[in-house]
Amino acid sequence: MLVVSQTTRNYSNEFMNIGVDAAALAMSGSVTATSNDVNSGYWNPAGLVHLEDNALALMHSSYFANIANYDYVAFAMPLDDRSAIGLSVIRFGVDDILDTTKLIDQQGNINYDRINLFSAVDYGVTFSYARKLPIPGLNYGVNAKVIRRIIGDFASSWGFGFDLGIQFETKNWQFGLMARDITTTFNAWAFDQDRLEDIQNAIPGENQEEPETNELTLPKLQLGMAKSFIFDYDYSLKTELDLIVRFEQNNDIISTSFASITPAFGFEFGYIDLVYLRGGVGNFQNELEFDNTKKLSFQPNLGLGFKYNGVSIDYAITDIGDQSVALYSNVFSLKIDLGLFRR
Repeated sequence: MLVVSQTTRNYSNEFMNIGVDAAALAMSGSVTATSNDVNSGYWNPAGLVHLEDNALALMHSSYFANIANYDYVAFAMPLDDRSAIGLSVIRFGVDDILDTTKLIDQQGNINYDRINLFSAVDYGVTFSYARKLPIPGLNYGVNAKVIRRIIGDFASSWGFGFDLGIQFETKNWQFGLMARDITTTFNAWAFDQDRLEDIQNAIPGENQEEPETNELTLPKLQLGMAKSFIFDYDYSLKTELDLIVRFEQNNDIISTSFASITPAFGFEFGYIDLVYLRGGVGNFQNELEFDNTKKLSFQPNLGLGFKYNGVSIDYAITDIGDQSVALYSNVFSLKIDLGLFRR
């Protein structure tokens, strides 16, 4: 293996920003202040302190017309009445990619038997710890993340990072802060020299530069404010507004050389803690048109949920309508309160 370049890039591990849990995705990810279950390890680890028993979560979704598959599993458990821990694993992969670097043999003939298949797979493993502070309603949580990325036998990398989450609740108001990659998450790549030469020699004059070996993920903040309502005991409404802050210049509504900010809003309407209707809007972007004018785009989401006897089944449809350049995706997720097996 060969490792030489020391240049860093200000982006990496974007698969860790896709999001988990159909219920949260239906609300456009605006759950920083209200996340309070096994999926809090992703959205805000401080919310794990609300667990009453061991819990398990599963999710599967497909993106880019089913080309890429996104799978997630999480487990969390309370340690005592003031603390909890969690473990989650994310896999984002594109499988059965055609490797055509050896399509042309040494005699210059095309030989389709020389085509091989490979996968490009990203893994994220997160260890979470949460604890209640002496101040009533104030909780904190921390994540330690291990990132593993593999591109066939061409290249692979390891990465490490930390998150910090805080939640505060007073009466019917809830506030949250999630700071991702607070120390910056560093990925170090290693390349197989022989396979790298195959790529460089596949098309003369192309792919001649060796890829950079280091990636740096800059911190991202998400601040949330939420309020809950109860109507006639049977009906509930939860609303949350989040502000997502990235320390880079991009197409967000507010964008400077120092930081960019975009909002996300979501709601959850529930009936007797059994059936839920969810919706949200986020990913507001200033898109540049062909005539050099700017157009504000956004991403609406919608979802349904059903909860009974400790089992929650949730569904979300994302990227709906004509407001997003991405294809829509159907997302399903499952949450299980493992305490139901002891009842």
